Amino acid sequence: MTALRLSVENVLASPNEAVLAEAIAEHVRATTGHRSSPSEIRSWQRSLPALARDLADAGLHRVEMLVEYKLPLTSKRADVVLAGVHPRTGEDSYVVIELKQWSRAEPSESGEHLVIVDGMPGGETLHPAEQVRRYCEYMRDFLGALNGNQDAVYGAAYLHNAMDLDVDGLSEQVRDEHSRLFTKQRRGEFLRYLGERLSDKPGAEAADRLLNSAVAPSKQLMTYASAEIREREQFTLLDEQQVAYEMVMGAVDKARRADFKQVVIVTGGPGSGKSVIALSLLGELYRQGRTALHATGSQSFTQTMRRYPGRGSTRIKNLFMYFNSFIDAEQNSLDVLICDEAHRIRETSTNRFTPAAKRSGRSQLDELLSAARVPVFLLDEHQVVRPGELGTVEGIETYARSKGYDIRRVSLNEQFRCGGSRKYEQWVLRLLGLADGGATAWNGDEDFEVRLADSPQELVAFLGAQTGTARMTAGFCWSWSDPLSDDTLVDDVVIGDWSRPWNTKKDRAVGNYPPSMLWASDPNGFGQVGCVYTAQGFEYDWNGIILGPDLTVRDGRLVTVRAENKDPAFKSRKNVPDSDFDQLVRNVYKVLLTRGMRGTMIYAVDIDLRNFLADLIGSTRP
Repeated sequence: MTALRLSVENVLASPNEAVLAEAIAEHVRATTGHRSSPSEIRSWQRSLPALARDLADAGLHRVEMLVEYKLPLTSKRADVVLAGVHPRTGEDSYVVIELKQWSRAEPSESGEHLVIVDGMPGGETLHPAEQVRRYCEYMRDFLGALNGNQDAVYGAAYLHNAMDLDVDGLSEQVRDEHSRLFTKQRRGEFLRYLGERLSDKPGAEAADRLLNSAVAPSKQLMTYASAEIREREQFTLLDEQQVAYEMVMGAVDKARRADFKQVVIVTGGPGSGKSVIALSLLGELYRQGRTALHATGSQSFTQTMRRYPGRGSTRIKNLFMYFNSFIDAEQNSLDVLICDEAHRIRETSTNRFTPAAKRSGRSQLDELLSAARVPVFLLDEHQVVRPGELGTVEGIETYARSKGYDIRRVSLNEQFRCGGSRKYEQWVLRLLGLADGGATAWNGDEDFEVRLADSPQELVAFLGAQTGTARMTAGFCWSWSDPLSDDTLVDDVVIGDWSRPWNTKKDRAVGNYPPSMLWASDPNGFGQVGCVYTAQGFEYDWNGIILGPDLTVRDGRLVTVRAENKDPAFKSRKNVPDSDFDQLVRNVYKVLLTRGMRGTMIYAVDIDLRNFLADLIGSTRP
């Protein structure tokens, strides 16, 4: 974890607030690659000195201030974590502080924990006390130093510019003592709250233990699917994730009271929490007895979701459907339809194998929008990887408006996969030409490891030596054979004297090899080479990727080589023009490069590309 460590004396002795803000901005830029906005800089200039003066007035001069503390395995940052010694127990004690400069705010009717802030663009935001409560809960879940201890970490939202009347109604939404809300009118109460949890003893060792804490493995999405639906929430939703969740639940309540239809669109990159939101919604709706279904266009994802509820859970398995399951659905027959991986929506639900009686010519998007009073679409437009996939924000919004439906949109602008490394995701986008600026050198991130292999043998050896889950994928640049009669797979992926089989072709196991849709989640999937169709939507600790010969480099820029690609979906130039092929292949590699949570090792078949990557990643090679 990272944070800028400051003492109360450091902040109070700073020559001016601008110098302090500049130091914090430089820390954020160096550790995350994120360039701070003017509003963030203003917040540091005004809020941190105010907090330091409060700590001094509370007699807590030796408490350590961890500014812009990065939550483990995410790119979320808490404003300040105060580290010190508990006055009663003598144990390590931490208080998470969210500093808000708001002058006026009020509860929103759109969701239980949503608020509307004067002058803030973008509509509703999460209640600050709920925000900090979830940060504390998340830290207890993931940090070994806290060991799930309820009394080790507390939180407070400090609205130091607001009077009680300015934020009337917000205090009523505070849940418990673990996260409180204070205004400048209640500064005395705030100082007492701090004094009950921190003493004026050196906090440096407590800060060391927090920053160096072991991070517990991420809760695997699929492993907890059953408990999430049947029992209770297994995931802590943060910030925009919780906003999206509450927006949907608020729309469901409205739909019950009136003839109302609202479309909710949630966008986010790999690992931003889209599927976690989907499961949390499905779980709560299931417990409330609502009519709700989860749908995707991915057989791998849907079959894995159906597998984890366990034996005797047929009803739960039946909650997971496909986009083409709603051809005959009655209008508004569901309260909610959760369309996960919505970038995979296709033009129609029918094909040449569909009985003529069912070929209505109706669009798949129309079927999905019609089926529920609250259709929810979760998507990442950079994950459109096949011809005919039409799931875009513009397309959904345009069609929904043409029907007169109300539309709400939430952007999950933070990163949970890739160790929460926004630097890595941005590096990938620029490498592939999916973001402006051109390829840049990888200068490291303590939360995510990037390596370059000199051979596929080195890549496999690295993956096999890691603790945790690991998988190897490749671009679709080799033919894909059917299994042999003796239930073995053909080693189709051949690079020099090294070879491995693709994952199984179909939805049945072959010998000890799992069916294709379980390749990413079954332990026996290790050793086969996965492709984008089996990897998309999944995550594993360590990601090994083979960049096939359909990628090379010219004049410092990656270019695609159509003749080297073997994907049957891209074969026809009539159906897939060269420009579409180029975009789709870049999206494919973007998906494959962002499956890992702890690190990625890359091997490039093309020697020019390998040398190019060596210049970019050289200092981090093994």
